[in-house]
Amino acid sequence: MKVLVTQSNYIPWKGYFDNINSSDVFVVYDDMQYTKRDWRNRNKILTPQGPKWLSVPVEVKGKYEQKINETSVADANWGKSHWGSIQQNYSKATYFKENQEWVKELYLRTDYNSITDINLAFIKAINAFLEITTRIMDSREFELRGDKTEKLANICVDLKASSYITGPAAKAYMSESVFTDVGIQIEYSDYSDYPEYEQLFTPFEHGVSILDLIFNLGIEAKSYMKSFK
Repeated sequence: MKVLVTQSNYIPWKGYFDNINSSDVFVVYDDMQYTKRDWRNRNKILTPQGPKWLSVPVEVKGKYEQKINETSVADANWGKSHWGSIQQNYSKATYFKENQEWVKELYLRTDYNSITDINLAFIKAINAFLEITTRIMDSREFELRGDKTEKLANICVDLKASSYITGPAAKAYMSESVFTDVGIQIEYSDYSDYPEYEQLFTPFEHGVSILDLIFNLGIEAKSYMKSFK
C-alpha cells in the first residue's frame, strides 16, 4: 500500500500526477494553513512570451489562520478569464480541439465553493483522462494528531501503508525517523530526466501545467511521464 499525502494544487504539472499514479491512495491534505504565492491557487501555462502565471483570485483574511479548504474565490469570473488565456495560447496545439470541451466545462462551472473544490475538480478530470484510478481521500476523514511529520505518518498508519510517497523538497523539513519507527518506507519522487516533447513555443519548459502536455500530445501524454512506463 503506497500513500501520497499532499495539498491540492491548481492545474498541477506532470510530476504531481506521476505521484498520484504511483500511489494506491491519495490523501488531499488541505486541512492546513493556506499559503500565499504558492501552487494552491496558481500555475503556469506556456505563451509566446514564455511561461505565464494563471492565478485564481482568493479571499485571504489577513493574519487569520485560514485553511486551504476554507479559502474561497474572490472573483466569480476567474474561470472565463483563465479559459480565454488557454484558448488564446493553445488553440493551435495538435490536440486542443479534441480536449477543449471537457476542459472548458471545468472552467465554466459555477458550483465551486473553495480553492479545494476547484483543484479537485480539475485533478479528478485529468486523472480520468490519463486513466489514473488512484483512490482519493480527504484529510478530514482522519484524526490528525501529533506534529507536522507525525500527522503525515499517522495518516499512513491508519491506512496500513507500507510506503509514503513525497517530493524531494520534503527532505529539508521532514523527520524520516518518524516514518521508519512505525515501519513505513519513504519514497522520494525523482523529477529529473523527463523527456522533452514538441511544445508550441520555445525554449522548452518542463515546469508548466499538465494541460500543456495534454493539448500538445493528447493521450500520448502518458508516454512522456514516468509512472506509466
